[in-house]
Amino acid sequence: MKRIFIIVLILTTVGLLFREWFYRNLVTYKSLGLRTNYSATNNKLVDYIDASVDKQADTDIEQIIKLGLSITSGQLNFTADKNDIDPNKLISSKTAHCVGYASFFATTCNYLLKKYNLSDRWSAKPQVGQLYFIGTNIHKYFDSSFFKDHDFVTVENKETGEIFAVDPTVNDYLDIDFITYAK
Repeated sequence: MKRIFIIVLILTTVGLLFREWFYRNLVTYKSLGLRTNYSATNNKLVDYIDASVDKQADTDIEQIIKLGLSITSGQLNFTADKNDIDPNKLISSKTAHCVGYASFFATTCNYLLKKYNLSDRWSAKPQVGQLYFIGTNIHKYFDSSFFKDHDFVTVENKETGEIFAVDPTVNDYLDIDFITYAK
């Protein structure tokens, strides 16, 4: 019994420590298309984003993405219920499903890109897509319309085409920053 406990403890520890590596190597996201990209027009949303920024000195794209993820997970709580997807409304409702998470993050990220004068080179785009586990589309195994797709965000360099992909919902629950994206 002691041996089984130690094995379970070791496997759990390895799984937690290397969850990002496992997730990135086992799960791939593919886009089915773009969702609406909102601008931050609500003063409460703008004030919330600005208040979450601590005179950020390091404004490279990865730090801005991580800051956007932190702001998003600090504001939203997941719900499977029908909900708003406009970040200007989510700032008050504070609950969202994956569409709202992606929308809120993309709006936050685009606001930060503009704030740090990077919006000429970078743009965040909410994507509707599907997840593939070891090459197999997992959505075909669910009958519920709730699981027919999943939203995530790509942050793309307009000049070079470099893309960073993130899933704000997975980030909120598993603290995984970047995901694997296949065009």
